[in-house]
Amino acid sequence: MDKETFKKYGYELVDWIADYFSDVERYPVKATVKPGEIKTKLPWNPPLEGEPLEAVIKDFKDIILPGITHWQHPSWFAYFPANNSPPSVLAELLTAGLGVQCMVWQTSPAAAELEEVVMDWLRDMIGLPQGMAGVIQDTASTATLCALLTAREVFTRFESNEKGFREPLRVYASQEAHSSVEKGVKAAGYGKENLSYIPTDGNYAMIPTMLEKAVVEDKERGFQPACVVASLGTTSTTAVDPLEQIAEICRRHGLWLHVDAAYAGTAALLEEKRDMLRGMEQVDSFVFNPHKWMLTNFDCSAYFVKDPELLVRTFDISPEYLKTGFDDQVKNYRDWGVQLGRRFRALKLWFVIRTYGVKGLQDMVREHLRLAQLFKGWIKEESRFELMAPVNFSLVCFRFNDGFHSEEELNRINHELLERINASGRVFLSHTSLKGRYVLRMSIGQRTTEERHVRQAWELIRREADQLFQEKFRGCCTGD
Repeated sequence: MDKETFKKYGYELVDWIADYFSDVERYPVKATVKPGEIKTKLPWNPPLEGEPLEAVIKDFKDIILPGITHWQHPSWFAYFPANNSPPSVLAELLTAGLGVQCMVWQTSPAAAELEEVVMDWLRDMIGLPQGMAGVIQDTASTATLCALLTAREVFTRFESNEKGFREPLRVYASQEAHSSVEKGVKAAGYGKENLSYIPTDGNYAMIPTMLEKAVVEDKERGFQPACVVASLGTTSTTAVDPLEQIAEICRRHGLWLHVDAAYAGTAALLEEKRDMLRGMEQVDSFVFNPHKWMLTNFDCSAYFVKDPELLVRTFDISPEYLKTGFDDQVKNYRDWGVQLGRRFRALKLWFVIRTYGVKGLQDMVREHLRLAQLFKGWIKEESRFELMAPVNFSLVCFRFNDGFHSEEELNRINHELLERINASGRVFLSHTSLKGRYVLRMSIGQRTTEERHVRQAWELIRREADQLFQEKFRGCCTGD
């Protein structure tokens, strides 16, 4: 492809993306295709000869786009947000155009030094201790794996990297911890059997006394406690584990403390939300995802550590072909995680922070918090719905409950209600299970979501609940 052809289609696609930003609300938020439908429209074999880009773009619009679930839709209320923004997308264009591989300082000095500066900015923006140093990982799952691997090395005096495990180490997390903890425990060689899930209280937060009880009992049985993973904003309900108390337990028993704040960490942009960070001075590692709630498109996960030397010692491998004359003067981020090859992720984060400013990001978060409280109020006012967990941030957990059905029936009713809501194509919600109860999750955090979108979602939820009740469940309550 020559320069002029590249420019022609480049302009065309930038125009398409700009229109998509403004028109995404016109699409059904959730893809309506059936399993296998996209594959049937694609050829079984690749083309022998190259095809015109015009044909590829047409197939993108005709075949691929109908199978896209639109995460950037203002009525996206499922899972958590995975926001992008115009400045972040433009930075990604530059990143792709530059095509740099940022494994060591020498391969792109600007990438390494910009990452160092931007991570210092982030640390200060959310109120982490000054001594913490940061690195950009791809996801929080990778960051948690890095924490588990570092804890493993610390508690084996860096022998497990050389000789493997000699004795099992124990890891602790709440029953509401993200699945990446279990995956990391398995990948890091601890073994799933050595992950101890700690009970949660009525707010779905870890109970510190139960944590200490588990640690003491493990010591008495001859096990070696090593790591605790605390959650600030669990996936199901955004529960906040009591960090200060957990940190004190870890201090007493000499345990590594990792904090998973993948979604809710962005809320710490607000002074009024920083109470959850009390005890951070005793935390060994911390992760949150700007690619969730900070307008920086996937992937971009901010991982902070108290002692970078322990992290680097865990991952440092220095073959001759990677050595440079600058290694003792710079940070080579290949030694700060699993990957050798690294994308230039700091560029999009830099674009976002500079374009929106701290205040602009704070305003967005505050608006989403306001909308969540508004939705919470509607739930509390409606007698046939009930809140199922505290609203700590911008997630509201609720369910239909008219008071006439068993828990088993309520699970079935709410499952069907969610299916109907999502089948409309107008909004997309997700669900979770809380102590065996099927619960709907209304996650408000998309960049373009306005109050009108939340109101429309609530109207749809109530209408579908009315229809469902009239069709299937009225008879059991009237004796008909």
